[in-house]
Amino acid sequence: MNILIILFITPLIVISFIAILNTITFPRLKPNIPEGDSPFVSILIPARDESTNIQRSINSILSSNYPNFEVILLDDHSQDDTAKLALDTAAGDPRFRLIYSKTLPHDWIGKNWACHQLSEVASGEIFVFTDADVFWKKDALSSSLWTMNHYRADLLTIFPTQITETRAERLIVPMMMFIIIAYLPELLVRLSPWAVFSAANGQVLIFRRTAYAFIGGHAAVHNNVIEDLGLAWKTKHSGLRLVMALGGNHIFSRMYHNWVEVSDGFAKNILAGHGGKPFYLWLSWFFHWSVFLFPFISLIFVVFINNDGDWILFPLAMISIGILIRMLTAAMTRQRLIDAFTLPISVLLISAIATKSLYWYYKYGGPIWKGRSIQNRK
Repeated sequence: MNILIILFITPLIVISFIAILNTITFPRLKPNIPEGDSPFVSILIPARDESTNIQRSINSILSSNYPNFEVILLDDHSQDDTAKLALDTAAGDPRFRLIYSKTLPHDWIGKNWACHQLSEVASGEIFVFTDADVFWKKDALSSSLWTMNHYRADLLTIFPTQITETRAERLIVPMMMFIIIAYLPELLVRLSPWAVFSAANGQVLIFRRTAYAFIGGHAAVHNNVIEDLGLAWKTKHSGLRLVMALGGNHIFSRMYHNWVEVSDGFAKNILAGHGGKPFYLWLSWFFHWSVFLFPFISLIFVVFINNDGDWILFPLAMISIGILIRMLTAAMTRQRLIDAFTLPISVLLISAIATKSLYWYYKYGGPIWKGRSIQNRK
């Protein structure tokens, strides 16, 4: 039994150590304005059916206190008023430009093709690829460039503070940062040469133009469902520096609004995030059930069936550690601490999302997203 206890509690101890270390080292955006020259920045926004978000996004970017930038929005065959609303919001601002996507090539994924086209018309020394559901505070762009220069990043990826309002959002969306903070040592991402220690968030990718060209840009990941991670891998494989940062009180996003959007959005990426291999997804499923659900099952067994008070400390310790890790990651990313107590529910719901992803994989060959079938290729 002692071996069993060690087997189950060791992963939690390792995860705890990584989470605490990341709490100390993880870069955060700060209210700093770059000193000296202000390089010309191209803010590049791919948008498909984003009428809900586009006005707020464009307004927030054009309100930036950074002095030297352009905004280029690509309308990717939207079926709503995305383009019109963007033009109306910009109201003739000379820094804003709207372009329309060409036909999607058969071997490209939609967002990657949109970003590639944006890069071809951008003029900046710095490329900021950002989603249409990302909202920037006035000093966010300045803070981002200060962070990029301070850490000498060739690719800076920022994790916005996620706005979560509905129960589905609160249960699932914060788990994205739970995985990053609890499983991936930030120092190894930033300082080690090994590409296995890589992560990126496609909501905000900031490249030096020369670095983007050196790794081949989005053309190098043209059919990769998780293009952000693909670009991160290529950055490190090329000997360039990848840096992650938290958006804090500067950059925000509300990705989804209900269970259908949340489940579809995460199902789109979850299998690709496991190398596109169902076996790895099943293995991950087993691990998370063992670490975060097994303790609750054990507690119920001890209390109601075995009634052995000597063993009750084991599941209680595992439950407490899991909740504290979840609470720590919530505090780092400005989420609700109380939601840490719903961790086992989150694990169950993510299992349901994984099931949907596997269903798409076996029935369609890949995810269904915004009316397009996406093949899980790398």
